[in-house]
Formats: sequence, structure tokens, C-alpha cells
Amino acid sequence: MRSFFLVLFVIFCSLQLSSQSKDPRVESLIKQVENSLSPTIIYGDTIPKNNLETRMKELGIKGLSIAYIQDHKIQWAKAYGWADEASGRKATTETRFQAASISKSLNSLGLLKLVEEKKLDPEADINQYLKRWKFPYDSVSKGKKINTFHLLSHTAGLTVHGFPGYKTTDTLPSLPEILDGKKPANTGAVRSAFEPGLKFQYSGGGTTLSQLLVEDITGQPYAVYMQENVLKPLGMKSSSYQQPPVNKADLATGYYAQNGSPVKGNFHVYPEQAAAGLWTTPSDLARYIIECQLAYQGKSKKVLSQAMMKKRMTPYIDTVAALGVFIQKKENLTYFNHNGGNEAFLCTSYGSLENGKGLVIMINGDNFSIISELTNSIAQVYNWVGFFNPEYRKKITLPADSAALYAGNYQLNKDTITLKLIGTKLVIQQNGQPAEGYEVIFSDMNSFSLMEVPGANFKVMRNANGEVISLELKQGGGTFVLPRMK
Repeated sequence: MRSFFLVLFVIFCSLQLSSQSKDPRVESLIKQVENSLSPTIIYGDTIPKNNLETRMKELGIKGLSIAYIQDHKIQWAKAYGWADEASGRKATTETRFQAASISKSLNSLGLLKLVEEKKLDPEADINQYLKRWKFPYDSVSKGKKINTFHLLSHTAGLTVHGFPGYKTTDTLPSLPEILDGKKPANTGAVRSAFEPGLKFQYSGGGTTLSQLLVEDITGQPYAVYMQENVLKPLGMKSSSYQQPPVNKADLATGYYAQNGSPVKGNFHVYPEQAAAGLWTTPSDLARYIIECQLAYQGKSKKVLSQAMMKKRMTPYIDTVAALGVFIQKKENLTYFNHNGGNEAFLCTSYGSLENGKGLVIMINGDNFSIISELTNSIAQVYNWVGFFNPEYRKKITLPADSAALYAGNYQLNKDTITLKLIGTKLVIQQNGQPAEGYEVIFSDMNSFSLMEVPGANFKVMRNANGEVISLELKQGGGTFVLPRMK
């Protein structure tokens, strides 16, 4: 389990920026976006309007890049902070970031192009096309076969959620080694968890299977096929699936928010290219979004026909998971979305199917809060109806004697979570960090949360004598008990 919060680190540097807009009206909108960052959870009655650069400093984000789409065009793109702080290289709109799981969205275009070319039956057993490796069906699959639509919609019932990547000095495994979980692979074997076609279960392992499909059908390296058949037709000139990347001059370095340190070797390498290997820019991903929007409306077909694009945007078995994208309904509009998270790289992408709006945000950091708050800002400034729905919570002042009773150490797996009373304020730390702690915000005498981590909700648990014996943490659909340490 990952840590339940990421420690803040203040960047003592000027946040330089690069912009691609000269229109005064657009510049005014950009300034509004930059000064309207809002959390989804509001303590009190007033929606905070925070400054982007200030929030980057507070959250320890070194670099951020964004592209905004209006009327099927990139209205503006802008970059902030550092691509690489040590060398003094500023982030620009041409700086490439890791797209992480957004790689899966572009991957689906490559597979569906093979379907349109009659080289792949999307509902046939994948083993009909695999040559170097065959999927080892067993009793768990109940005699049912995995097809390409299953892989693209995460309904194949497969294991291996995601991939941690490899250090730049590591020996990289082959695709069969990854799929079998054999060294030097650092993840388990991709196998059936339940029968295919039953339900949704996110599986980067399944996407890696689709990568092998592409190579075995085309006889080309995956990166080469995707460059020629997807990225190049879309005009994504600053994008590549090549792993390790060849041209490193314009790559962002990943940074950990906990202490501001860079990833060793600057970034991790992902031989699981289809699942996590795309290096790109927000502007290039915006070009992908725009083509999807236009193809869906029958106004373009650079990669897929209108019929195939509509099929791609239709949930398959699950109500949300389509073929390489997730479908979200907001009021009377429909959005296709995918987020991404690699080692010290995070991103999000949204495109509307009806009105030609969209956004892409990418950071070389590991705190998603800045992306959520910036998305909320855009929703407010550009009136994305139904997109920003703040949750208002009460905030009470805890009596000092009660706060003192809660202070102590609690166990979260191998981590120590500390509630500490500093003056009259109760703060929380993870393994002693950050030194000043996060302020604990109580909504009643037994329930608290953290402004920095909106999805983490705590409850104080007592025994029959009223003594505090543990904390209950609810986060990400899971419930965890943190026993009080002696």
C-alpha cells in the first residue's frame, strides 16, 4: 500500500513559465485559471481561490504543463517551473513528460486500426494471433477465451494492475518475461483472476498482452508501429513510445514531493510500452483528443473511421470502461478520460464528445492534488457544467484536553502515523514527516480529515472504557485500522 499522503516540500525558486498564447482575451482567461485553484472538499462556506504557482510551491511540484482545448482547437498551452532543476532547464510547452497510463488510450487506436484493416478479429481468441507466447488458460477462465475488446476495456479478468518501471541502469525484461513474471521482470505473471467478460478489473498486464499482439501481427517493434500508424498521422511530433527514450534533451526529470529529490537516473524506464511507455507533451495529447472528437462526429479519419471511433467510445461490459478510455457523464455532456501515474509523473486528460472542449495536465511530480485543483479551476472559469461539485464539510475546534488524548503513534502497515499536539493544534505526520505536520481538521469530536489529502477520512476508535485504541482510515474504497502503538 502506498503512503496515505505525500509530504509537502517548498521549492525555494522562482517558477518560470512558458506560454503559447498572444490573444489578450485568452490571456485574461489563463490568469483566471491560474488564480482559481480550488479543492473538491471545502471546509466552511467559501470556495478558496488559490494561485497556481503558490500551490506548486506548497505541494512540492517542480514542473507542470497544460494544454486547453476549445472548439476542437488548442486555445492555449503553458508550462511552469522546471523540467530539470539541477541543470536550470525550465519547463516549456515542448518539454516531454511521461504519459503513464494515458499510453493505453493511444494504444487502443493502434489495435483498432488493425481491426479496421481486417488484420485482427477483436472478438476472437487472442491466442490465434500470438506467436512468441500463448496465454496459459486454466480452470479459472472457465473455458472462456480472452479477446482484444476484453484487453482494451479491462474486462479480460487478468492480474497485474500496474508497473513500477525500471531504473535506467536495470536490465530490461522481454515481453514474454514480463507476462510470465520471470526475472528480470519486477512484477508477477499475467494470469486469469476470474473468467473473461464477467466484469471490469483494471489490468496493465492485459494492455501489455495487447502490445505483444501488435508486434506479432505486424512483425514490427511496437514503438515503430505506433509512430507510423498513430502518432505521426495525429501530428504528434514530440511523442514516442521508444523505451528507453533515445532523445533525452527535452525530457522532464521526475521529482518526489516528499523531499524534492529527483528520481535516480531522472526517470524510470517502461518496457511495458502500451501500458505506460509514452513520452509526450500536453499539446500532442490535445491533438489526439481533438482527432477523437472530430472522428466521432465524422469530420476526420486520420486513424479510425467514425464507426470505429464510436465503437471505441462505447462502454464494453462495464458501464464506464470503453476501449482505451473511460466514459463520464456530466450533466448533459459526455467526456472520455484517462489519468496516468508513473514513478514521479502524473497526468490527466479529458475530452468532450459534444462541444469540442478538453484539457491535458502533466506534472513531473507525485502529488495529484495540483491536477485536481487545476481541473476544478478550469471547470469554473470555462463553465464546464457539472464538473466541479465541491463537498462542504464542517470544521470544529477540538478542545485541548480531547486533542491531547488523541496524540500518539499509530501503525499503518510498516509506517508510523503520529498525531502530535503543537500548541493548540493537532497535526499528523508519517514517519516524522513533514516536521511541522499536516493540520488535522475535525468535523465532529471523532471524525477528521486532511486538507492536503481530500480522499483520506479518519475516525477515532475507543474501547469500552473510552480510551483511544486505534484510528480507522477510509481511502480509495478501502478501510484500514491503525492500532495505537504502546
